[in-house]
Amino acid sequence: MTKTVRYFAAESEPQNTEKEEFVGVKKKRLKHNADNKQHIHKKKNHNQRHVSKKIPNPNPKYPGRAPVSKELLEKHTRGDGIQKSGVKTKFHQKKVEYKDLNVKYANQLAARVEVLLTEESGILEADIGETTTQYTQKDIVKNVDITAASKHFELQLRDFGPYRINYTRNGRHLALGGKLGHVATFDWVTKKLHFEINVMESVHDITWLHIETMLAVAQKDWVYIYDNQGIELHCLKMLNKVTRMQFLPYHFLLATGNDDGYLSWLDVSIGQIVVQYNSKLGRINMMTQNPYNAILCVGGSKGVVSMWSPNTREPVAKMLCHKTAMSSLHIDPKGVDCCTKSARRPYLRHRLNNSIANLSFCPFEDILGIGSEKGFTSLLAPGAGEPNFDAYEANPFQTKSQRKEAEVKALLEKEHAKVVKTVRHQIVNINDKTNKNDVTKEKSILDRFLPKQKKR
Repeated sequence: MTKTVRYFAAESEPQNTEKEEFVGVKKKRLKHNADNKQHIHKKKNHNQRHVSKKIPNPNPKYPGRAPVSKELLEKHTRGDGIQKSGVKTKFHQKKVEYKDLNVKYANQLAARVEVLLTEESGILEADIGETTTQYTQKDIVKNVDITAASKHFELQLRDFGPYRINYTRNGRHLALGGKLGHVATFDWVTKKLHFEINVMESVHDITWLHIETMLAVAQKDWVYIYDNQGIELHCLKMLNKVTRMQFLPYHFLLATGNDDGYLSWLDVSIGQIVVQYNSKLGRINMMTQNPYNAILCVGGSKGVVSMWSPNTREPVAKMLCHKTAMSSLHIDPKGVDCCTKSARRPYLRHRLNNSIANLSFCPFEDILGIGSEKGFTSLLAPGAGEPNFDAYEANPFQTKSQRKEAEVKALLEKEHAKVVKTVRHQIVNINDKTNKNDVTKEKSILDRFLPKQKKR
């Protein structure tokens, strides 16, 4: 055995050298890989240290990021924040501080992003010696592009007027309600008709709900809810003789005013009335909402605008606007200005051959919709629309999947009716007992519609 071992050992000497060379190469490779790993770790550590270090400014003329103007910060402000004096524990105090920091950071980002909003609102400029009121719709249509010119049209509906009109929040769909029972909805941009029916009784007002597949119609006796195919979904008999309606999108409340002067707030998510009381104003013919704080503004026959909240039975504020009765009432989208009649210096002028029943500006478009006794007219009003819209808030180009997601998100973020106040960001306190009772009531109502689980 020893000889054979020696024999094979003697004969295989070059093989051993090759093995030794291979082993040596392998060791070198392992060593090289280990060095590479160490080098990679050093690079990672070096990068991590490099990120934590502050890079000196190469140009001292511009120290850091450009400051944000105070006007933009005030424009996007969300209030003064939460008072820390009422917070007891240190944990909740830190939580409040962290929330305030996030709100301030979001405020700064919103003000900084305005640089990217390159679109500007249009305007009608007159030459020297001319006024904007002398330009007719024909003159405006001739000097705009094809897409804008197609938005000026007129629908002659002489048999069922006068008409009430209402645009969706994203400004894409339009609803028409004739006094003699004609109800129609369509996409006014593409002119695609959704449905057209006759309810065979008088129609006093019409409004869209949280999505464009549901709308409410105030008919002779009660309020009816239809879908986008004209199928009746609900009949709300607790709302009778309604003359005006407004939908509060953040609270899912359908606010109504009826022939006897009663104001009602109906939660459409659960189908129950939140509150209902008499305003003592008589028949309500003018009613609109303030989009900033969801306060209802009601115009009276004595020239007084009263503001109402579902939390108090008395008006939160009154404002004397005219010595005589008013004919119209409107609040701007920012909730700052209130318009009760035309200005002394008109911007545009258009003459109709019939009486006007309703006016409404289309969101995000330079369009003024007019509901008249003989139909509907869409007028071009340069500078009336918001050129930069928030697609997460209201998207004119929304798809079906985006609409479903937006509906679920809006339901999850629904605000309670008790937070409707004149100053929206100021909430004094919350009554825990009443809040718990309201939550249990809503749960019990929802449990009625949910399928019961079978006992095993």
